[in-house]
Amino acid sequence: MKAPLRVVVAKPGLDGHDRGAKIIARAFRDAGFEVIYTGIFQTTEMIARTVLEEDADVLGLSILSGSHLHFAEEICKALREKSDKEVLVIMGGILPPRDIPLVKGFGVGEVFGPGTPTSKIIEYVKEWGGVQ
Repeated sequence: MKAPLRVVVAKPGLDGHDRGAKIIARAFRDAGFEVIYTGIFQTTEMIARTVLEEDADVLGLSILSGSHLHFAEEICKALREKSDKEVLVIMGGILPPRDIPLVKGFGVGEVFGPGTPTSKIIEYVKEWGGVQ
């Protein structure tokens, strides 16, 4: 039997609005994933270290502060350099539509905006991970 996917949910930077991150962390847990929630005010280094130490398969970033370009680039770069496996990075928050191709270019797999049903996010991650 395949082990459940491990998901880290993180709030980078000075963004203290964590309701969405807590909602998605609970949705992942309820769907059978192993979830590690880092809490607020995380640095790039702290997030990358948690993903590596927890041997996570997925990183969910919740960003509402407008710093999405910086953190997407830095975190995806850190994971490419330090991880020996592919880690799916997904992002939630309020991103201008013109920035979505940019964050995907940095390595973010998908962006989920406000109002996205948690079931859609779970389904996306399950498809990526080959989970039934």
